[in-house]
Amino acid sequence: MRSRPSSSSIRLLLRFFPTSKSICFQPQFPTLSLRESLLPDKSNASTASLSSVNDEPSSDSHFLGNPLSPGCKGAILENMDPRREDVIGTLIKHRNAPFLALRYFKRIEKMRGFVKNVDSFCLLLHILVGDQEEHKIYKQAVYLLNLFVSGDSGPASEVFVDHLVEVAKRFDFELHSRVFDYLLNGYVRAERIEDAVDCFNRMIQHNIIPSVSYANILLTALARRNLIDKARELYSKMVLKGLSGDWFTAHILMRAYLKQGRPEEALACFGDMKACGVKLDDAVYNIAIEAASKKPDLSMACEMLREMRDMGWVPSEGSYTIIIGACVKQGNLVEALRLKDEMVSSGMAMNLVVATSLIKGYCKQDDLGSAFDLYTKIKEDGLTPNNVTYAVLIEWCCRSKDMEKAYEFYIQMKHVGIPPTNFIVISLIRGFLKANKLEEARKLFDEAFEYGIANVITYNVLLSWFCKRGNVSEALSLWQNMVAKGVVPNIVSHNNMILAHSKAGDMDRAHGSFAEMIQKGVKPNAVTYSILVNGHFSKGDAARALDVVDEMRGIKIVPTDFTFNIIINGLCKVGRSSDARDKLKKFVEEGFIPSCMTYNSIIDGFVKEGAMNSALAIYKEMCESGISPNVVTYTSLIHGFCNSDNIDLAMRMQNEMKVKGLELDVPAYCALIHGFCKKQNMQSACELFSELREGGLSPNTVVYNEMISGFRNVNNMEAAIDLHKKMISEGIPCDLRTYTTLIDGLLKEGKLFFASNLYLEMHAKGILPDIITYSVLIKGLCNKGQLDNAQKILEEMDAKSMTPNVIIYNALIAGHFKEGNLQEAFRLHNEMLDRGLVPDDTTYDILVNGQVKGRNFISGVSCT
Repeated sequence: MRSRPSSSSIRLLLRFFPTSKSICFQPQFPTLSLRESLLPDKSNASTASLSSVNDEPSSDSHFLGNPLSPGCKGAILENMDPRREDVIGTLIKHRNAPFLALRYFKRIEKMRGFVKNVDSFCLLLHILVGDQEEHKIYKQAVYLLNLFVSGDSGPASEVFVDHLVEVAKRFDFELHSRVFDYLLNGYVRAERIEDAVDCFNRMIQHNIIPSVSYANILLTALARRNLIDKARELYSKMVLKGLSGDWFTAHILMRAYLKQGRPEEALACFGDMKACGVKLDDAVYNIAIEAASKKPDLSMACEMLREMRDMGWVPSEGSYTIIIGACVKQGNLVEALRLKDEMVSSGMAMNLVVATSLIKGYCKQDDLGSAFDLYTKIKEDGLTPNNVTYAVLIEWCCRSKDMEKAYEFYIQMKHVGIPPTNFIVISLIRGFLKANKLEEARKLFDEAFEYGIANVITYNVLLSWFCKRGNVSEALSLWQNMVAKGVVPNIVSHNNMILAHSKAGDMDRAHGSFAEMIQKGVKPNAVTYSILVNGHFSKGDAARALDVVDEMRGIKIVPTDFTFNIIINGLCKVGRSSDARDKLKKFVEEGFIPSCMTYNSIIDGFVKEGAMNSALAIYKEMCESGISPNVVTYTSLIHGFCNSDNIDLAMRMQNEMKVKGLELDVPAYCALIHGFCKKQNMQSACELFSELREGGLSPNTVVYNEMISGFRNVNNMEAAIDLHKKMISEGIPCDLRTYTTLIDGLLKEGKLFFASNLYLEMHAKGILPDIITYSVLIKGLCNKGQLDNAQKILEEMDAKSMTPNVIIYNALIAGHFKEGNLQEAFRLHNEMLDRGLVPDDTTYDILVNGQVKGRNFISGVSCT
């Protein structure tokens, strides 16, 4: 056995350890039994890989030979002194014999007095990984490192990296990246990701570049934990050190970005790696195509498809599926169909996802016929439509108001065993409600419960329909049903109930529903308050509406643009357009961006108030703000000018519309026709009426009423009757104004028979006369001396509890004066007073001037 080292050699070794702290950290290395570290190896050394280096090490007997064999006997037993300097000295002596160094370290750690220290461990690691020819020995380093990092008593990862670097420089070892790669991998395997990141960063600081494969392991671990930004940061550091990664690096980063819904970053990563010269494979291109489709940037996606083909790669079925779906989403059906053909020509069959996307594309272009044809074709080709396919077809049939076809698809879907989804049922319920088919909607609502798919959204669809119509009783019944079935109302449900009471004009109950919502812990939102504000404005209570706005602001709920528009429109409706204009200025200062609808409300408000100069000033402000007026804007202005007998300015507005490429709609034509009829210019009114029809528009009841009223005013009842006949033949409904105007004109011409027939026709259609109709009838009959019939009409009014107005009494009094029945005339006057009616100047003129005034009154006044 060799003698102990001399004092001079000990001093030489101690020069490398200026302090004891630099040598020893206690405890810093796991206790390893010889049996634990020397296990039999069953792997083949020639198939070394990343997975194999993580296996347990082979037994000493396999690679160290018999310790008692010639050449080895006594070699590993020499210098078994456990003192630190002796351990390091012996390890250095065996730096070129890693087997012996490892055996010595295993034995010495068992000896009494041995103190584990980081430097001796680092030294052993450098010795083990230094032999690149022997795979078995560096597996020992991997195993030792895995055990080391799995404990919690070692130094911080940065400190350990520093020790590895220091020991390598001290004893002149090459700074080989393998030992650092194994350390990095060990931290990842031990789920010590933060330590792995710190290890990586410290390696970069020491200019030790990790191998791409081990860097990818760390990047994968970060990506799986959704730490993609940290992964990208580490990759950027790699690139700065000249390590650009490989195709798998790109795969890791790009997939992680897509998982987080960040396609732009995925494409940026693709571009950066491509610019760095990284050889990317077809899988990475397919990911890039997916990212471009989701961005969406269809031109980029298509360009990548071409690049793949140029490089001899065939894009995957998934890539075609994604990009075709993106094309449909962007409304580019032509490109989607081209890509489908390209996909098929590449040997891939059209899958169900592609077929469903194309069906949706046809539907979005209102080409339901082609959508139905494709649906039939895929069934013939052996594809089975799923619930998504049926959902697309049913939804778009509902949008197109083809509820018969929508329900047909619904039946087919159930017939093939596909249970309906809540989305499908809701689409059908909405469609039937829009078609005013409440019973069919209720049937589907009940089916939703049978299938167990009904939820609060299902209830809200039906509840909203009742509430928007102010049908409070039905809404309350549905609400009680919802609560009884354990469905918890949400904010939308509560807002619907508040809306129902508001639509019904019962603001007390609306506030009661609001209080109930607060009591149940549901916090109101801007929509809640907007509904209340609109409800008060609809009742003409602007003060209360503005109080609600103040309450809303008081609890820090910021009004939305919807709220601001309600306030402005509400003020205009109650005749406070000037206040609305002032409010608009304040709202703009708060960040509100007015829309065309905002300005239209104020313009229409001023028009109805007869303030055309103010309306024009708002119109000018609107144009200067860069907001283009629409048809509604011009219609309001035209209507205002016509009402103020300024038909020339109305026509100028019409010409301006045409210059701006705006086509007049039915209300715009109606406003102009009203203006010309008011000026009794029926020729121009007829020209506009013809222009309306030639433009492909259909005149509605309001337009016909304007024309009929115009002809009545110029005593051309023949033309008025012809229009009435045309309305009936075209299926345009006649309303109370239509019949009242015709009856008035016929009575003025003394055509009592025709007037009586129209009155009976009106009743037959369920149209009941109002006070104006009765005024026309009584006045017309009195004018023709039919006082008895006029009296019968008055009695009919009494039977319906309708109180005659002053105009009716004036007509009766004048009629009796005309016939010389002064006693009856004065009786009617007394009756009028008894009913609480206040005679007007016309009444006293008739009483004072008698028959002459009565005759002039009856023949000269129109009630419509």
